[in-house]
Amino acid sequence: MKRILKYLPDLMAVFMAVIFLDSLRYKFTDHPKTQVIFGLLDGWAKGLGAPGLFAHTGLFSQYVIGSIELLASTLLIVGLHPMFKHLQAGGALAGLLVMAGAVSFHLFTPLGTDPNHDGGGLFIVACTNLAFAALLLAVFRRAALAELGRRVGAVLRPS
Repeated sequence: MKRILKYLPDLMAVFMAVIFLDSLRYKFTDHPKTQVIFGLLDGWAKGLGAPGLFAHTGLFSQYVIGSIELLASTLLIVGLHPMFKHLQAGGALAGLLVMAGAVSFHLFTPLGTDPNHDGGGLFIVACTNLAFAALLLAVFRRAALAELGRRVGAVLRPS
């Protein structure tokens, strides 16, 4: 059991990174499935008076979200090295933020839980990544997150 718990956080980080990296082929190539998802979200945002929010050049475009997922993946993978666990915490934090948004948009907008007609697979993976990110931050990488906060604070603090 101890052996499993020792490797569980890194296995969760690898799973998250693989999911994020796999999604990039859709986001960065403007795949039709991605156009449907971000088109639905942009139509919803337009109805709220924020047209273009999810469009190709919008604040929450597929390219912006994909770039954050790429950053999260990189940090999660680099954080596999014991010296860089604080970076894995940063990747989990970025993943948590992106997936909290994704799950929220699936639940509370016209997007719904099955926009690609894949049986809700995209939504299930988003929920899994959200849960793994929360577990990494709250249970396994709390000290690493605090270390990351100290390091970022030291960089941002005026001399």
